[in-house]
Amino acid sequence: MKPKTLLRFPVAVICLGAYLAQSPKPLNAQSATAAVQVGATDIGGVVTGPKGPEAGVWVMAETTDLPTKFAKVVVTDDLGRYVLPSLPKANYKVWARGYGLLDSPAVQSAPGKTVNLKAEGTADARTAAAHYPAVYWYSMVKVPEESEFSDASRAEKGISNRTTSQAQWLHIMKTDGCGACHQLGDKATREIPKELGTFNSSADAWRRRLQSGQAGANMVNYMVTLGQKRMLQMFGDWTDRVVAGEYPKTAPPRPQGLERNIVISMWDWADPKSYLHDEISTDKLNPRMNPGGLIYGSPELSTDFIPILDPVHNSATRMKIPVRDSKTPSTVKDVIPQPSPYWGTEPIWNSQAIVHNPMFDNQGRIWFTSRIRPVDNPAFCKQGSAHPSAKWTPLAKGDRQLSYYDPKTKEFTLIDTCYSVQHLNFAEDANHTLWLSPGPPGGEGSAGGTGDGGVVGWLNTKMFDATHDEQKSQGWSALILDTNGNGKRDDYVEVGKPMDPSKDMRISAWFYGVVPSPTDGSIWGSVVGFPGKIVRVSPGANPPESTLAEVYEVPWNNPKAAVQGFSPRGLDIDRNGVVWTVLASGHLASFDRRKCKGPLNGPTATGQHCPEGWSLYQLPGPQFENVKLAGSAEYPYYVWVDQFNTFGLGANVPIATGNGNDALLALVNGKFVVLRVPYPMGFFAKNVDGRIDDPNTGWKGKGLWTTDGTRTPFHMEGGKGSQAKVVHFQLRPDPLAR
Repeated sequence: MKPKTLLRFPVAVICLGAYLAQSPKPLNAQSATAAVQVGATDIGGVVTGPKGPEAGVWVMAETTDLPTKFAKVVVTDDLGRYVLPSLPKANYKVWARGYGLLDSPAVQSAPGKTVNLKAEGTADARTAAAHYPAVYWYSMVKVPEESEFSDASRAEKGISNRTTSQAQWLHIMKTDGCGACHQLGDKATREIPKELGTFNSSADAWRRRLQSGQAGANMVNYMVTLGQKRMLQMFGDWTDRVVAGEYPKTAPPRPQGLERNIVISMWDWADPKSYLHDEISTDKLNPRMNPGGLIYGSPELSTDFIPILDPVHNSATRMKIPVRDSKTPSTVKDVIPQPSPYWGTEPIWNSQAIVHNPMFDNQGRIWFTSRIRPVDNPAFCKQGSAHPSAKWTPLAKGDRQLSYYDPKTKEFTLIDTCYSVQHLNFAEDANHTLWLSPGPPGGEGSAGGTGDGGVVGWLNTKMFDATHDEQKSQGWSALILDTNGNGKRDDYVEVGKPMDPSKDMRISAWFYGVVPSPTDGSIWGSVVGFPGKIVRVSPGANPPESTLAEVYEVPWNNPKAAVQGFSPRGLDIDRNGVVWTVLASGHLASFDRRKCKGPLNGPTATGQHCPEGWSLYQLPGPQFENVKLAGSAEYPYYVWVDQFNTFGLGANVPIATGNGNDALLALVNGKFVVLRVPYPMGFFAKNVDGRIDDPNTGWKGKGLWTTDGTRTPFHMEGGKGSQAKVVHFQLRPDPLAR
């Protein structure tokens, strides 16, 4: 059991709480203002509404006086008081936002000042709903009823034969399709932009919208997967109801408890045409690495310029990542089926490297998954090669490889790999092995060149540093189950072939997320799809010929499972070896292999053999109105485990990206703490990391880092011209701590 986090409050605050508990009347705004202490670098005051002080509302301070645009956000306490701490010297626009209120008029101010803010009540409930997170609006979509997926009626209802259940439809609508790239339910998606044109129906408008820009082909493919007729009807109906005045039936709660203690800082980086996949601030295995240092981003398909933030000097710069071969394809050549309502026919994405995922190593270098060449693999990867891994599993194609940047030399090193690379994580071993996920076939950065069943890859970075031999330093293995149960890897049947009791069996599994275990040297990967699974890899003494795998399917239609879920995406692991993943069903899930009761290999260990290892936690936000399945309409992308308590909620706390909730979602003692970003609306993170800058300064010396970087920054509040942001979360002991 995790120890509870102890919060220490100043004596003055404890006394004030005791006074309030005994007082027959609440403090008025004037006396509350007197209790707010404001230092030379702070702005503080009280937020009042029509009925007096407003608790649990946000106060924002924003400036363009610094080298890059900067904003800070805090939450008011029970008396409507707030303190915006540690503001850089500048002039700020300060205002308040809260559920049930109109934004207060902005006030110009500067650090060291007291600023009281007055918010007016909303005119009606629909106006109030404009500030609800996207998931509340997205839950209004009327998904096809389960009965509509029957064989007899599916075709006439326009539902694709590739979608056989309501749950399978949802996993494409959410984290394995539409919701993997941008927010759904925000104002930009629930309405049709007038720039798109005039149409006979909203269904026709949606058909045209999904063809827009460089992502048009992908969006059309998802439409075909679900069934074009039914999908367009569904989204068109949603838009019609929104335009007619319908709004969410449930309202989100205001921040409570620990949620009122957060301090959020944001800096612009990149440019209005670039989006960010994620960022890195430190070594995942040593969060004290790079204290106060630069933050590095991965812009994926949008550009080859890596954004860099200096959070100390509030400045943003960038550097170009190279490719090895000038013939490396570029996204600028992607087909634009129809003009974008924001950018017309301009191809705003122009990237060869398609940088996806950054990671610090123990030397302070930043590793990236990046494309360095065209898709055809070199000879050492292919059939006939003497490479140990190619002998077992030859690979013909690979669409993204590796690189690292050394801040000391300011140089990039490019490393060819035989498999496409999606995510990466370092193991805690003598070789500082970098484990790599090839990604799903046809997915982000993938050319489907990983064989018929997928592989897991690795790079011995100690060997590479000593030799710079990229061939000898890397390896990969197919995923082989020990289905004959003898405890070692033998000859195996290929994917799709009948089980042979004398042989092992290869499974079809393309890792998306990949993470080494800190407890036993095993490697875990998530496998997207429906219902999806996670896989454990044991490298053995002589990989790849000693490498074996175990597979654990997400409990779906499993009568032995307490809760049903489906379709994992990102994953991470805690210091106890418990694996965490997020599900398209609207759950955060954990898997603890130690709870498994049955055999973990042999002919019955093929996926459904350990439902008792799974625990599912329903994510915040409403469920779709006509979906009876457990879960929520939330479409989480990734999860990160705070192994070393870099935030303040405790060690081993899992934190999911609440892409529909405008938030990070931290699970603490079985309940979610919602770390919501209220401005600009549209917060969409794809990963998180935590850094300890100074362990001697309490909450000020640590925090979480992420990026607000949906593929469509022009969908965020502010519209065209909005830029991706670096976001820093900190947790104070109370809402007024400075």
